[in-house]
Amino acid sequence: MADLQDELPPTAEVGELPRLFEAVPELYTPVSDPDSEPLDRARAILAAHPVADGYSGLPWALRHLPWFDLEVGESAVDTDVPRLREGHVGALMWSLHLPEGLDGDRAVGATLEQLDLVKTVVRNHPEGLRLACTAGQTTDARNCGRVAVLLGPAGAAALGDSLGILRSLHTLGLRVLTLSGVSWASEAGLTRFGEEVLREMNRLGVLADLSGASEATVRRTLAVAKAPVLFTRSAARALRPHPANLPDDLLVELGAARGLCMVPLTAEQTGPTVRDVADHLDHLRAVAGAESVGLSGTYDAGIAHPQELDDAACYPHLVAELLRRGWEEADLALLTWGNVQRVLRESDFTARAAQLRREPSTAKIGELDG
Repeated sequence: MADLQDELPPTAEVGELPRLFEAVPELYTPVSDPDSEPLDRARAILAAHPVADGYSGLPWALRHLPWFDLEVGESAVDTDVPRLREGHVGALMWSLHLPEGLDGDRAVGATLEQLDLVKTVVRNHPEGLRLACTAGQTTDARNCGRVAVLLGPAGAAALGDSLGILRSLHTLGLRVLTLSGVSWASEAGLTRFGEEVLREMNRLGVLADLSGASEATVRRTLAVAKAPVLFTRSAARALRPHPANLPDDLLVELGAARGLCMVPLTAEQTGPTVRDVADHLDHLRAVAGAESVGLSGTYDAGIAHPQELDDAACYPHLVAELLRRGWEEADLALLTWGNVQRVLRESDFTARAAQLRREPSTAKIGELDG
């Protein structure tokens, strides 16, 4: 039986890693005129602090189009380069999720095809899109006038229960993995193999997405993870009782763990109007803290969106609504860009530290879970 490579030894250096990110924050410099109209202020803020969008279903939507040009504009989808620029989107996580029913080798193969499609799309749209893996690369892309494309989340079935496949997908660019829909991350929570997958993700710098995961999986992941976790499509269950939305006690734990809940702009999860979405953002900021709230357009996922938030160009309307509610520019800068950058930085730092102390895991699911 292969040796189980457990979590990092609790040395002082490892235990102090999170403190490196808790320095006194820099003073925020306002970028908008407080006497301007909210929509004008929103556009000025987003020009300086663009949206890092946590979920786009664009790759699967593009599979069904015979031809498209995202740089000129594409009316068959919710997302194209002109609308991303109008909405001041600086980075976008492109989902590699697959239709239900695919598992095993079929899921692995379909995920590889999705990765290949995304890379082809980005390569064919060089004036608008650029692949990125780290916080620095997303900033570089934005500074060059491109939208940074981050690969993931992918479904856990894409691993085929193999840590070697996880490492291969990471090498191909995968940065987010959803922990649900597999035997090792189920309603019962993480198994021993599931915990080993999470440790290997932390060692590589692959973020754990817990949207749709069971409560047992969420709580165990928060206990085991060394890097921040994401909920790429979750809002407040106190306001809308959707199964993917989070109760307040979990939001409190997420804030304490410095994770990130990215609120989806969907009528089903947040409500039919832009005001409903703002209500969820208000609630999450109050319960989890301003550093644990982000945005997830969830465009091109076949889901209805609230009024005034029909496509990727509409983010200024949401930010304007938050300004009317008294949100400070500093909190808006965290919501749109800063929080995602922090999570990417912390994940990368944790991975580099772990790689000095932990070899790639050779654990097998049969050895750990029987």
